[in-house]
Amino acid sequence: MKISTKGRYGLRAMVDLAVYSNGEHVPLGAIAERQNISMNYLEQVFASLRKAGLVKSIKGAQGGYILAQSPDSIKVGVVLRVLEGQLSVIDSSESDNLDDKSIQYCLKTQVWDKMDESINTLVDSVTLEDLANDYRRLNGLDSFMYYI
Repeated sequence: MKISTKGRYGLRAMVDLAVYSNGEHVPLGAIAERQNISMNYLEQVFASLRKAGLVKSIKGAQGGYILAQSPDSIKVGVVLRVLEGQLSVIDSSESDNLDDKSIQYCLKTQVWDKMDESINTLVDSVTLEDLANDYRRLNGLDSFMYYI
């Protein structure tokens, strides 16, 4: 399985939004510039994300995008499935109507299904907040609270 450009760029843009929005709308142009992604391409990606209810948009001078839910409730798997479809190492049509005594069936149950399960478990365990926090930490953007 290979994640397409749409999935990779879309996930990057969603993490960017989680890092930089701070409850405010973020212009798509700012995300495009920070992530070095074409604005036209991001518009297409964000149309899918908006349709799926993952982001909200506001038009106008003060407009932009904001996450529709808190970043700790948006799983990477949800974002990737919106942009990629089902996450599977093989095309599901290849496993339709298999003889349960065939080599293909053995491979499906012992390899492909287990790989799919592992991939889905992983992407469903990581949130945008996890990735945003890691990015902030790596780039010294953590905000520390000091109490006296």
